[in-house]
This record gives sequence, structure tokens and C-alpha cells, in this order.
Amino acid sequence: MNPKETPPSPHLMQAVVGTHVTLELITEAGETEQLEFDLVADRSADFARGFLGESTPLAQAIYGQSAGRSVLYQNADIRAVRILAVKPGQAVPEDAEARRQETLRKAVRQSDTTNAIIFASSFSGKWGDYDPTGLDEDPE
Repeated sequence: MNPKETPPSPHLMQAVVGTHVTLELITEAGETEQLEFDLVADRSADFARGFLGESTPLAQAIYGQSAGRSVLYQNADIRAVRILAVKPGQAVPEDAEARRQETLRKAVRQSDTTNAIIFASSFSGKWGDYDPTGLDEDPE
């Protein structure tokens, strides 16, 4: 940024990928709850860490809107959202997709091991039973 430039006002910025958004969720009973997140590309999404993917229904509802706007959004008992602030986002973790893939790989491996143990525990053949004790070791 040029030293003579002033940062964009949070009230003039629009909710797009790369921005940090503060919302107020409005329920059908009129109750409100505040929510903050960075709007990111789907491959970097990790809502538990505060990164909302751009193709989610909530992101689509607020996309291109600026602070001060209220938009209709229906999900469970939520009926609308009010955009309180939009400002530049923080750095996006590039490893979100890698973390998801590693978590999936571990889950599949654990599921396969569990299935093998269940099979080994329940099978009895004419040459003897399977011993599942060696199946639950992690090869890595």
C-alpha cells in the first residue's frame, strides 16, 4: 500500500473472498448472535478455525454486500443476517485441504482396521481362528 493511501473503510468494503466479516444472525424470535469469519476460497475453508468457504449458503447470501446491510438468510431458526463490519482478512492457511485429506486418510485407515478386527473376531475356520491382536497396529 502506498504510504499516501488510506486503508479502505470497513463500511465501504464488500464481503468477498479475502475479507473478514462480522455478522449478526437474527432468529425468528428476534434474538441475535454475533459471528465472525474470514471469507475464503473453498479449498481453504475451515470453519472451526474461522474460515468460511465462498460457496456455502451463508457466504452466497452476503457475497458482495457491505457493512450495514441486512439480507434474508434462512437456516434452522435464523431468518436474516446483518453485516456489521467488513475489513481485510488475515492470511489464509494454505494447508486446510491437506489437513482435510490427512484426516480423511486416517479415518479410512481406522475404519479398515476396525472392519478387519471385527471380521477376525467373528470368523472361525477349520484351520483355526484369526488372531486380531496384530491388526490394530498403526503402520506409520
